[in-house]
Amino acid sequence: MNKHITAITVATLALSLGVAIAHAAPATLTPQAQRITDESIYRDNHTYQATQDRIQALNDRGRPVRDYFLSKAQCWLDVSFHEYTRNDRSDFPQAALGESEKLIVAMENDVSPISTETPLVNGAARLREDLWKRLGAIHGTPGFVCAQQAVACGEVELVHAGNEFNQQQWRHAKPYIQIAEDMVADAEAMARTCGTPTGVAPGPVTLVGNVLFEFDRRGRADIRAHSLATVDRALQRVREEGLTITAIQLVGHADRMQGRGYDYNQALSRDRAETVKAYLVEQGIDASLVGYEYRGDTEQVQSCDGIRDRAALHECLLPNRRVEVRIAATR
Repeated sequence: MNKHITAITVATLALSLGVAIAHAAPATLTPQAQRITDESIYRDNHTYQATQDRIQALNDRGRPVRDYFLSKAQCWLDVSFHEYTRNDRSDFPQAALGESEKLIVAMENDVSPISTETPLVNGAARLREDLWKRLGAIHGTPGFVCAQQAVACGEVELVHAGNEFNQQQWRHAKPYIQIAEDMVADAEAMARTCGTPTGVAPGPVTLVGNVLFEFDRRGRADIRAHSLATVDRALQRVREEGLTITAIQLVGHADRMQGRGYDYNQALSRDRAETVKAYLVEQGIDASLVGYEYRGDTEQVQSCDGIRDRAALHECLLPNRRVEVRIAATR
């Protein structure tokens, strides 16, 4: 049901005999310190399989796979199992499993409305406020019906990343942030093209990218390749959907490291925006369509408080060293 984490299958849970657990019993994992016997691992695999079976039963009853709450229950279950198999010693596997079960119980009992809140379980850091806002903006829109699975799983992956950040800092959080970035882009694309029999909605379209730069750098060679790919994907969608670009707005930013002062960071954010503009022109975009502004370090999306190691701090602050790319287009 979910492409970003290996799905829980009967083969993966070979120790399980497939005997259903009574729904009244809470889904409880063996405390981490006690997961040292085959019997405890068997019980936990049985718990995961029973929870998966309850999700499948809801689908069999008619709740579609793309449903926001069914998708979210699945994604919470997936990240719980993922961290369990990685021997996560924190409370995260149990907390994530608990969130899955809460949603399952609500759906089993036809509760309405079900809360769309995404709690930061196990004290997970709230990383990438910009991604949270982009997902939140899709809620309540007509396109949400098409994007709800990607929205639900993107929210869960942001919590997953925040938990990894707390435990092992930014290096371990990055893969899950990148998963969330892809899901945000997918959700926006699905919401944008939702609502017609052909899947192509008329009218104005906005595509978004984020180009990230190395610390105190501003040139083309200083761009993180995976971030430039967000712009390439947006331009590819312009071509695939037959869109006409009407304007591109760039907003340059710097991180909060002000060793050289406010004016320096302002200039740094301006130069980054100019670098991205030059790249777009090389891709065939009319320079007259591209405008830019720069905001220095005034709009941080990640604070990284408490990190003392300088290299780790620079890496954590990477999302702040960005150029936001907003492509306005029409059909």
